[in-house]
Amino acid sequence: MAFLFAMGKETKSAINKVKRPSLIWSLTEASRAIIELGTFYPFRLINNLPSDGDDHPVLILPGFLASDSSTVHLRKFVDTLGYSVYGWGEGRNFAHEQYIELLFEKIEMIFSKHQRSISIIGWSLGGIYARQLAKGRPDMIRQVVTLGSPFKGVKKANNAKWMYDLLTRGTSKAKINQDLIDDIPFPAPVPTTAIYSKEDGIVPWRLCMEDYETAIHQNIQVRGSHFGFGFNPAVLLIIADRLRYYDDNWVKFQSSTLFEKLMVTMPVNFSFKR
Repeated sequence: MAFLFAMGKETKSAINKVKRPSLIWSLTEASRAIIELGTFYPFRLINNLPSDGDDHPVLILPGFLASDSSTVHLRKFVDTLGYSVYGWGEGRNFAHEQYIELLFEKIEMIFSKHQRSISIIGWSLGGIYARQLAKGRPDMIRQVVTLGSPFKGVKKANNAKWMYDLLTRGTSKAKINQDLIDDIPFPAPVPTTAIYSKEDGIVPWRLCMEDYETAIHQNIQVRGSHFGFGFNPAVLLIIADRLRYYDDNWVKFQSSTLFEKLMVTMPVNFSFKR
């Protein structure tokens, strides 16, 4: 099932002009993430979110150089909502292309076990994998949620590019699947929620959004750091809402009083021009 539309010259030009995240956001990533982690447990205790999920499988994929340990809070949260949660199980994410094939095998195994379509939540690079999996097996994927995933510019202006370059040093161009790289910016043919933060200190937020929202594609802005996406209360609220829907009754996220309150009270104490 094809659902691709070409990016125009104007869009490509705009992407090429995107700058790296502000130095202040980058330098404060770790400290802001720690503060956000401190809000995780109070959020869970104060807000009694429903735990009557339908037990459908949810696969959660980590970001570049991260492992399942980075998603432990998110996986526990999704589990308490009433879903069957899976980590990616491949150790640290070194951005190797063969992960895609391994993940296809994994979703086939999960689908075979549950006989139900899978929701995939992907953090940063994990979100890029999630979108590609949905393009390859849309019949098995219920929906995709990406968290700060720069799918519009994998190797563009981001503060993690130096790590990617280091790890791929010496790799010949002949070994790079250019078709895969070229396909990454295009949307998946399943309901997709792209969550981004303008305060992201690792990747430019403009690269983490769909070019166009459609009936099944939505961009949602939150406040917070890149490292804190997995325990950011506003993100958790969105995820809890999204997982309630099937692919055939999916509707866009609607803001709520609680969401608006979280957007105002997230602990970001810097003010400057971008």
